[in-house]
Amino acid sequence: MSRFVRASKFRHVFGTGAKHENCFDNVKVSSSAWDTNLVKVNPAFVSINWNPGGGGAFAVIPHKNAGKISDAIPLYRAHTAPVLDTDFANFNDYVIASCGEDSKVLIWNIPEELGEPESPDIEPVAKLNGHGRKVGHVLFHPVADNILASSSADLTIKLWDIEKGEERQELKGFLDFVQSMSWNYNGSLLVTTCRDKKLRIFDVRSNKIVQEAVSHQGVKGSRVVWLGNSDRIVTTGFSKMSDRQVFLWNSASFEKPIKNIMLDTSSGIVMPFYDDDVKILYLAGKVDGNIRYYEFENDELYYLSEYKSNEPQRGMSFMPKRAINVCDCEIARAYKVTHNSVEPISFTVPRKSDAFQADLFPPTLGDEPALTADEFFAGKNANPKTIDLENGFHAKEKKEFISSAPKEEEQEVQAPKTEKEYQDAYHQLRQENDDLRNQLAQRDVTIRALTIQLEKLKTESSITP
Repeated sequence: MSRFVRASKFRHVFGTGAKHENCFDNVKVSSSAWDTNLVKVNPAFVSINWNPGGGGAFAVIPHKNAGKISDAIPLYRAHTAPVLDTDFANFNDYVIASCGEDSKVLIWNIPEELGEPESPDIEPVAKLNGHGRKVGHVLFHPVADNILASSSADLTIKLWDIEKGEERQELKGFLDFVQSMSWNYNGSLLVTTCRDKKLRIFDVRSNKIVQEAVSHQGVKGSRVVWLGNSDRIVTTGFSKMSDRQVFLWNSASFEKPIKNIMLDTSSGIVMPFYDDDVKILYLAGKVDGNIRYYEFENDELYYLSEYKSNEPQRGMSFMPKRAINVCDCEIARAYKVTHNSVEPISFTVPRKSDAFQADLFPPTLGDEPALTADEFFAGKNANPKTIDLENGFHAKEKKEFISSAPKEEEQEVQAPKTEKEYQDAYHQLRQENDDLRNQLAQRDVTIRALTIQLEKLKTESSITP
């Protein structure tokens, strides 16, 4: 054993749970079995996937309204099936996207005030239709304004220009549904994990897979996070023996992981979060109440410490760095979802000085886009714009988001009245049923053909010396 302790300014980072009055209690967290983090947070609001008892909904709660949440809270209810994921826009704190089992992606303006209990539910400003099955994840672009990625069980990822309400790109090549996705630093590449156990990197504008590899072999969920402004990627998943694993990858070469860490044999999926400013990777396990954190340096993940709690977490999200408390040397703040509450957890570096700690708070991601959607899809690249936290962060005034997407016209369905109308309706339904059967049959043929090709490839690879 070494006699020396590795020097690190983050060796004594510790986590502290918020006091009860600063937690969000009496929240009705969604019971959907789809694997998402259930909560998202920005400097103004907390979004929680809600269990409304029918249909689909989520709640957006201002931070100042922490405490016991009213049963009559206004909800975002336009989904007709459970909401699976939400994401706040990076450059407008009052815009949020949602997706659900009804195959819809919706864009919303958030009111400045929560509203009274009798307030009507909020309506979306844009509806993005195009996916054929449930949509599991939404993720805004880190650099370009108004670009949103959505992944679906129809085995595609779509890129949307939410201002125009247009689909700009569709990523294909998955053999099963996507389990997680993460942008690189300038948003030119998107890395995904998939239920087919493959790790893929897409050039999103050319719709090409630039890297692909077999990743974790366990049957449970796998997650991925890009390590900030570097070419390194971290995945979490399970081995065939259900051991929880962490792999470190070089995005330029997927021959094998650079590092392979075995965490433990717990059953909960590990949620990874990376802070590029201080190079710390947080690993939060579902079902357990622990959050491990590691410092990333020279292709090594150095274990720092662990936040422990008796209350298991169902999901988690981290506050953007521009809104944390630099005066108290708070380097990160997580929001942990339990059975019926959301608890903030503050991670702090102990320092005696009251002066601004420039080494802990380098320039961080700001709230101004570096590109427009059109510039990005035209092929232009740019790094995110950063801000200095020494003088504090001042949020912009609310900017109303306006979408030019065509509005859906609700068509009133007339019930058939005469015998001829009944016969026409019957024949129309039969034709639709026959068309759907033909589509299913064609897909079955395609699946069988792909299965045969895979078996041939496996056979050839086993014969090849």
